[in-house]
Amino acid sequence: MVFSSLPFLFFYLPVVLAIYRLSPLFLRNFFLLLASLFFYGWGEPVYILIMVLSIAVDYTHGRLVERWRENDRLARRAVASSVICNLGILIFFKYWDFIAVNVNALTGLSIPVLGLPLPIGISFYTFQTMSYTIDVYRRDAPVQKNVVTFGAYVTLFPQLIAGPIIRYKSVAEQLEGRREDLEKFAAGVQRFTVGMAKKVLLANAIGQLWDRTLASKELTFAGAWLGVAAYAFQIYFDFSGYSDMAIGLGKMFGFDFLENFNYPYISRSVVEFWKRWHISLTTWFREYVYFPLGGNRVSRAKWVRNILIVWLLTGIWHGAGWNFLLWGLYYAAWMLLERLWLGKVLEKLPSALTHVYTMAVVLTGWALFAVEDMGQLGGYFRALFGGAPAVNAGDLYQLRSYLPMLVILTIGSTPLMKRLWERLGERTRSVLTPVLVLGALVLCTASLVDASYNPFLYFRF
Repeated sequence: MVFSSLPFLFFYLPVVLAIYRLSPLFLRNFFLLLASLFFYGWGEPVYILIMVLSIAVDYTHGRLVERWRENDRLARRAVASSVICNLGILIFFKYWDFIAVNVNALTGLSIPVLGLPLPIGISFYTFQTMSYTIDVYRRDAPVQKNVVTFGAYVTLFPQLIAGPIIRYKSVAEQLEGRREDLEKFAAGVQRFTVGMAKKVLLANAIGQLWDRTLASKELTFAGAWLGVAAYAFQIYFDFSGYSDMAIGLGKMFGFDFLENFNYPYISRSVVEFWKRWHISLTTWFREYVYFPLGGNRVSRAKWVRNILIVWLLTGIWHGAGWNFLLWGLYYAAWMLLERLWLGKVLEKLPSALTHVYTMAVVLTGWALFAVEDMGQLGGYFRALFGGAPAVNAGDLYQLRSYLPMLVILTIGSTPLMKRLWERLGERTRSVLTPVLVLGALVLCTASLVDASYNPFLYFRF
């Protein structure tokens, strides 16, 4: 089940909200746990067992860390055990087949390829639960002694399957008591609707152009760049739209989740882009990998090592494929280049030029990210960099057809509309908001009823 689906909008969400509001306060976390497990088990009920295992593993290890607080050696072992268990589950389900196929090809062994379906959102909730035990050890978060409350945190359906990655310390107090009122609920509905419109009306529309480009047998220079621009818009409005929906749903249930996107496509450097894109993942790797390795307070050689490790892991986190590994190395190289030399050059250049540079790097990276077949990836890169005809009639037709949407997406990727909205008087906004929310809900519903194209890109992560 996804948020941008009719069963969720007209069955699951209304029923859950109604029962949640009717439940006494002391039962609300328990009901959220049950409702979230039902949500997660909608597609693959058997994988509820993995979720329950994750809850048991990290709840137990958190208690052990607290119990052995005065014995640092034992507390560290508990943290290490938690990390090993979490990574073991993740590696088995997400990377086993990739490892088996490549080891078999290199060695001639016959390690079995299991072909197991990937548990939805496993990368997100594994990182969440892993950070809990670490934060308890660091004294950054209190230990949770109520297993139901902890289970509600792990399974919280608004952000369960595609983030943002919610660290326990950011919601610990909210799990014990949170503000739930009409104003916050209305803000949640508004934010959810904005996210759904981004996903259903924008990401889905431009995603079809990317699909056509990827399936093209006569890829050109212009077509390749147009296609990767379409993918860049699709993944941004798809994922940021999902994050908006998650944040909005959180507010409906009294939670305040941190922002996950901050207009990344207005960035003027690659470093800035990654401060604005998927903020929760960037923050997680910084706090739980980069800083523990020493960050930049080490020798230059070790700092380069730290950057390479973080970005290799970032690439692999996104998927079990060589293209994701290359994508991670690609960004490691640009990060090192900017921090060692190029960043100083960019500071002296006009902002328009640095923005063009950044978008060229990001678009090239999206091609590396999106095309998983290595043979096809080589052909796509040849087209991107001049190894194909410049343009054909099909490219011009696609450009004419999608030009209005591309203009809308470009404007929507900037803070322009937000600034114009904020310039309106409070009274005007209060009148327009319910009209716009209702109109967007009607349009999204009509689109979902009419259309069969409704992919969700981050399901595979």
